[in-house]
Amino acid sequence: MDTASVRVLVVDDNEPWRRFFSTTLRKRADLLVISEATDGLEAVQQAQQLQPDLILLDIGLPTLNGIEAARRVQDVSPKSKILFVSENRSVDVAEEALSTGAGGYVVKSDAASELLPAIKAVLEGQRFVSTSLPSHHLTDPRDDHAAAIRHCHEVAFYADDGSLVDGYARFIESALKSGNAIIVVVTDAHLASLLRRLEADGVNVPAAIEQGSYIPLDAADALSRLTVNDTPDPLLCAKVIGDLVMEAVKGMKGKHARVVVCGEIAPTLLSKGNAEGAVKLEHLWDEITKGYGVHTLCGYLSSAFGDKESSSMLERVCAEHTAVHGLGY
Repeated sequence: MDTASVRVLVVDDNEPWRRFFSTTLRKRADLLVISEATDGLEAVQQAQQLQPDLILLDIGLPTLNGIEAARRVQDVSPKSKILFVSENRSVDVAEEALSTGAGGYVVKSDAASELLPAIKAVLEGQRFVSTSLPSHHLTDPRDDHAAAIRHCHEVAFYADDGSLVDGYARFIESALKSGNAIIVVVTDAHLASLLRRLEADGVNVPAAIEQGSYIPLDAADALSRLTVNDTPDPLLCAKVIGDLVMEAVKGMKGKHARVVVCGEIAPTLLSKGNAEGAVKLEHLWDEITKGYGVHTLCGYLSSAFGDKESSSMLERVCAEHTAVHGLGY
C-alpha cells in the first residue's frame, strides 16, 4: 500500500487510549487520524462512510464487540486493513480476532513500543502479533483449518422433553470430548435434567464449568437480555451474543476447537405465543453467529407445530437453519 497519506480510524471506548493512539500516530507524518469511534456499531458505520486505509480496533467495545465489528467491516469496507489493539492477552481471543482477516494484534501494555512497528507491518501486508503473546500458537487465518471452520445453525424437533434432553446430552458430550466450549441455553427444568444425565454419563460438570468449557444459562433469563417488550432487539442481540461467544472462546481446548451452542431461546419465545419474535430471533442469531464460525443446535418440541395452521411457521423456522433434523414425527 502507498503510505503517502494513510487515513486511520481509531476505535476505542476509552478516551485516554484514543488520545494515546492519536498522539503516537502523529509521530509519523504519513498517518492521519480521520475519525474516532467509541463502539463497534459506530465503527462499522464510519468504516462504510469513510473507507479508511487502516482501523485501530479495540475488542471490548459496547454495542458490538470488536471482533464482530471487524467481520462486518470486511463487508462494507473490504480494503480497510485492521489492527487490533486490546488489553486481552488470551491466545484464543487473539486467534479469533485474527481469524477475521485482521493484519495484527497488539496488547495495549506493549503499545508504546509496538504500535508503530505493527502499523508498518500491517500496511505492508505482513502479520504482526505482540511479542508478549506466543505467536507460534496463533494460526494464520488463511490456513486450511481456518477455511474449514464453517458456520452451522441446525434445528432438531423432539417428540417430548425426555428425547430433547437425550439429544442435547449427546451433543454436549461430543462437544466436550472434542475440546470445544459449549454454551447451553435451555429452560431451568432442562438444565436440571441435563445435569443429572451428564453426571450419570461420567461428565464432571462442575469441573467443566470452572474451566469455562461448559456455560449453562437459563433460557428465560437470556431472553430477557435480548428483547425489548418481548421483541428481539438487534443491538442487544449483537452485544449479548457476541460477548457470550467471546467468553466461551476462553474455554476452548486445542487448536481445532470451536464454540458450540445448544439452546431453546427462540423456542421459549414461541411457547409464549410470540411466533414472529421466535423467527426474528432465529434470524438474528444466524446472522450474528455466522461471523464466529459457531455451531448451534436449536431444539423444539414437535408439539409446538402440531396443527395445520403451524405448517407455515414450521417452514419459516426451518428456513432460518442450515440443517433440519427430526421432522419425521
